[in-house]
Amino acid sequence: MSPTTELAPLLERFFTQRLMQERRVSPHTIGSYRDTFRLFLKFVQQRLHKAPGRLLFEDIDAPLVSVFLDHLEKQRGLSVRSRNLRLTAIHSFFRYLAYELPTHSAQIQRVLAIPSKRFTRTLVRFLTHPEVDALLAAPDLRTWIGRRDHAFMLTAVQTGLRLSEITAATREDLVLGMGAHIRVVGKGRKERCTPLARPTGAVLKDWLREPARGDGRLLFPNVKGERLSVHGVQYLLAKHAANAARVCPSLQGKRVTVHLLRHTMALRLLEAGVDRAVIALWLGHESVETTQMYLEATLAMKEKALAKTAQPQGRRGLFRPSDRLLSFLNSL
Repeated sequence: MSPTTELAPLLERFFTQRLMQERRVSPHTIGSYRDTFRLFLKFVQQRLHKAPGRLLFEDIDAPLVSVFLDHLEKQRGLSVRSRNLRLTAIHSFFRYLAYELPTHSAQIQRVLAIPSKRFTRTLVRFLTHPEVDALLAAPDLRTWIGRRDHAFMLTAVQTGLRLSEITAATREDLVLGMGAHIRVVGKGRKERCTPLARPTGAVLKDWLREPARGDGRLLFPNVKGERLSVHGVQYLLAKHAANAARVCPSLQGKRVTVHLLRHTMALRLLEAGVDRAVIALWLGHESVETTQMYLEATLAMKEKALAKTAQPQGRRGLFRPSDRLLSFLNSL
């Protein structure tokens, strides 16, 4: 057995050298790739009846990867978008192997040739002004948790920060007074500063007077002073959204997430006439084209555009086909 084709050391070097040392990817990316390979190795173990530590690189071919991706969709119920994210992690590993194992280039290229699936892009979801107001009014400000949740949601919807960015924010990242802003490190380890509106700054100023939890570093800790988990954030948002729906019925059935609040902020900027390039910088987008999706989101903006144009005057009346065959085709 040649040690150069054992899968375990190759995968370990991919994470420790390629991702962590060379590319210095974010912890979020590390976690996503880790979860992909945990799923993949468990699937391969069941399929080939070999423990992950005994797998050879030659065992991992394109047909096996394709069957794994189908398994994710059909058996585990993953969406096409999630399936593509898993494939991205596998592709990244095989691009790394192209340098490590040039003698296996044919096998590597066949895996890299597996395409991402196309999917229907849904419209960007967002909250209306009354919905945001109802959500922010939902927490009980008489309690520490209520005051934290109110400050957390207000900061999220005003800054448009990502979930990983806002839960990792520390008190030192917050600058109040003149030029108030919050400093975060986003995707690609890029640092950016997001300005704070005066009402947000006032709420955060009051929040900083609260007794610190844990080591006192985190801006929005949990009750133990630790970083809020993904599930913890989703729980607090779902709880307040359910309460807010009692006074704002349009919130019923809406799944409120930090990403939804991020979309809401982006659309507010767009409706205010802010340039797409500025919105991209605000949100930390790699490309201005990413911001293009918000142009499709709001019907109000399209109605304003329609009102500015001269519309053709059509003739009223129903079209009646003159041929029986045409009538049949129209009925299909």
